[in-house]
Amino acid sequence: GIRRYATPAGEEKKSSSTLLYTLVALAGAGAGAGYYFYTAEIPLPPAIPTLTGDGKWVDLKLAKIEQISPNTKRLRFELPSEDHISGLKIASALLTKYKGPKDEKPTIRPYTPVSDENQRGYMDLIVKKYEGGPMSTHMHDMNVDQMLAFKGPLPKYEWAPNKHEHIALIAGGTGITPMYQLIRAIFSNPEDKTKVTLVFGNVTEDDILLKQELAHLENTYPQRFKAFYVLDNAPKDAGWATQGRVTKELLKTVLPEPGKGNNKIFVCGPPGMYKAISGTKKSPSDQGEIAGILKELGYTKEEVYKF
Repeated sequence: GIRRYATPAGEEKKSSSTLLYTLVALAGAGAGAGYYFYTAEIPLPPAIPTLTGDGKWVDLKLAKIEQISPNTKRLRFELPSEDHISGLKIASALLTKYKGPKDEKPTIRPYTPVSDENQRGYMDLIVKKYEGGPMSTHMHDMNVDQMLAFKGPLPKYEWAPNKHEHIALIAGGTGITPMYQLIRAIFSNPEDKTKVTLVFGNVTEDDILLKQELAHLENTYPQRFKAFYVLDNAPKDAGWATQGRVTKELLKTVLPEPGKGNNKIFVCGPPGMYKAISGTKKSPSDQGEIAGILKELGYTKEEVYKF
């Protein structure tokens, strides 16, 4: 028989997905019989990008829903075939579009998938429902087999292995998703030796997205990956989390020094976080001036990237 199988997410870089051929020969004479197995691995066809940057919207079917927390879901969208991949690069995002029956114009919002860019057949989004947020509310109300329109990719920060010696990621809430895309790319590539520091702010412990995945990486690469959690409401006696907001004192302690070495600071979070930490972007194509805590600490515009 012939059986086709695909490599789990994150493993395709290490070994190609394959076709598995098993030839079973039955040979017997008299009372004796023997089975002979021959296995050959043949690479799958080339991966096909779903989103190609051509400006066209692509409708994808919701295939699976997983409730992660009271207000957060992991949504799996089926790609056009089992040989399709998302088409996203590191680092990039995509756009989603929805127009309700009473809406005058569609709602368009950016998201960064959390599944591997080489994953065939599907992509996963983590979506937190925000009060009054039309797109997150619609996505939380979706049922399996419903369609949603996607467009992209939207190029962000072009990554290459060892582009920087040390990167620091300052994230708030769902701002972790583009950071996780970078983290995943670095630690899934044996050639990439970049050191990573994550400062991740949330309201409560339940709001921390991808906590298990981040803990696994921290345990696997203790010399190269360190996460610092800051919570508005930290559990009592939680040595792993700091109570309050991301402060100048914390960042001064854990970030690479400004002006020393080939380092980069990345920021992604709600508007208030940008304002306090780095200053806001002027537009998607204009990073704006550096402000806030990072300016006070002496970092330059060239040392900081705002997602």
